[in-house]
Amino acid sequence: MKKLLAGTALALIAMTGAASAQSAEGMTTCLITKTDTNPFFVKMKEGAEAAAEELGMTLNSFAGTVDGDNETQVAAIETCIADGAKGILIAASDTSAIVDSVQKARDAGILVIALDTPLTPADAADATFATDNFAAGLLIGQWAAGTLGDDAANAKIAMLDLAVSQPTVDVLRDQGFLQGFGIELGDANVIGDEEDPRIVGNDVTSGNEEGGRTAMENLLAVDPEINVVYTINEPAAAGAYEALRAVGRENDVLIVSVDGGCPGVQNVAEGVIGATSQQYPLEMARLGVQAIAAFAADGTLPQPTEGKDFFDTGVKLITDAPVDGVESITSAEGTDLCWG
Repeated sequence: MKKLLAGTALALIAMTGAASAQSAEGMTTCLITKTDTNPFFVKMKEGAEAAAEELGMTLNSFAGTVDGDNETQVAAIETCIADGAKGILIAASDTSAIVDSVQKARDAGILVIALDTPLTPADAADATFATDNFAAGLLIGQWAAGTLGDDAANAKIAMLDLAVSQPTVDVLRDQGFLQGFGIELGDANVIGDEEDPRIVGNDVTSGNEEGGRTAMENLLAVDPEINVVYTINEPAAAGAYEALRAVGRENDVLIVSVDGGCPGVQNVAEGVIGATSQQYPLEMARLGVQAIAAFAADGTLPQPTEGKDFFDTGVKLITDAPVDGVESITSAEGTDLCWG
């Protein structure tokens, strides 16, 4: 029977003692991310590489060509199985379609840990290390509503999501934002079924700047008076800002996002983004590698954070225009913390 570890970072660090380090020496593990260009996943890779080097592990890294590239991730899992990897860390592009491949790896005795994006269902992986993405969305929704005050009742909102496949990270952030803004949800597991007239529409961005620009242009064509923009991440927010600037609307639209990377925090400082929820991908990957080492040593598995079905690596709201009742830190503080 697999052992369970108390779900705290301190306990995870403690378990990577001499026994774990010795058993990890020479072990192969895999990191599979959605892309290798998004700064979020670049930082995740840095965390995994540092932890693997410290433990004497060999880390093989793979990435999709774009966010949503499930086929490349499936091929990466096949390679990891063939190479005899002891563990796989994966930020899944399609949280449902990848499940059969993940099960194949688990059947081969490989520990599979989801990073940032829970699988569908979540227990398709052995464990998940992630931001509470619903809470991240909730914070920016509460901040946006609080910033607008009475005008929130007449808001015109553009929802710039991730992908048509609606991976869990996409749904959770979107739905968290809407609830935080005070909009009644339909099915909380589905994007775009709300009936609130304040929502102008949803479009997808593939999580990159070009996609954000195009999605913003599309929604401005539906309603040029949009005054609130939710974005799945900061690259999409940067693209949305450029589209707004092209029509002279960059100073009268509230943009909120999720990521908290150093460029995104700088955009908060410069007023491009009003507020963003900061997450910690380096920590996700570091703890994931350590968990694989512990599992190899004695079968120990990390226990989820109390009350959740995943290990919560934390989230903080970053803004230089705080709202009463919504806890936040400044962009200067966010710069010191970005993605560490």
